[in-house]
Amino acid sequence: MTGEPVLAVRDLSAWYGAARILYDLAFEVGRGEVVALMGRNGAGKSTTMKSIMGMIAKKSGQVTFRGRDITSLKTFEIARLGMGFVPEDRRIFSDLTVLENLDVGRQPPRMIEGTAQTEAWTPERLFALFPNLGQMPDRLGNHMSGGEQQMLTVARTLMGNPLLVLLDEPSEGVAPVIVEQMAHTIVELKKQGLSILLSEQNINFAELVSDRVYVLEKGQIHWQGSMAELSGNIDVQRSFLTV
Repeated sequence: MTGEPVLAVRDLSAWYGAARILYDLAFEVGRGEVVALMGRNGAGKSTTMKSIMGMIAKKSGQVTFRGRDITSLKTFEIARLGMGFVPEDRRIFSDLTVLENLDVGRQPPRMIEGTAQTEAWTPERLFALFPNLGQMPDRLGNHMSGGEQQMLTVARTLMGNPLLVLLDEPSEGVAPVIVEQMAHTIVELKKQGLSILLSEQNINFAELVSDRVYVLEKGQIHWQGSMAELSGNIDVQRSFLTV
């Protein structure tokens, strides 16, 4: 990674009640970079993302986004600064259509330091990225498959014109063809300069899209390096990723 990071996390700890979940995490995401947080279920990946997004009440440490300290900001304030979040449980509006869901997420385009204003995401651009959604603009959310809902959640997040997207387990519980489409989407977004923090335990999926990796176990970072290095390190995979 070169230049100032889009996201910098320092000494991040988090608790649910009296139970400590995260222990002094430190990592960065650069512009146009896909960074994977990997680990088994319960390793702390989702809690890390929720902590960054201001969704965990009890935490310590510092989170910086585009050079600004956002540690104490509310979730909606962080979103307005240009950070998008795609939760594991999708949370689409099931009684709204595809187009209505997209409209809910709409925010104005943003300026990227040293460059022109980003090109605004529109339903038309998103339908080109997600052809399945383009075939069902008036379909209600509760009449969509899990994979279609996953794509809609990503598309709705992009309507906010984010500069960084947190993707929580995008490959979990969806058909292989959707996983392939999701990987293609992430690669395309990266080409457009979007930064992505990916929570994932499927190494095959992570290998398709990720530049660097931080491996979590019991709320701590136990290994970090390039995706290529992790792909070739069977010992780390066995120790922290296999069931």
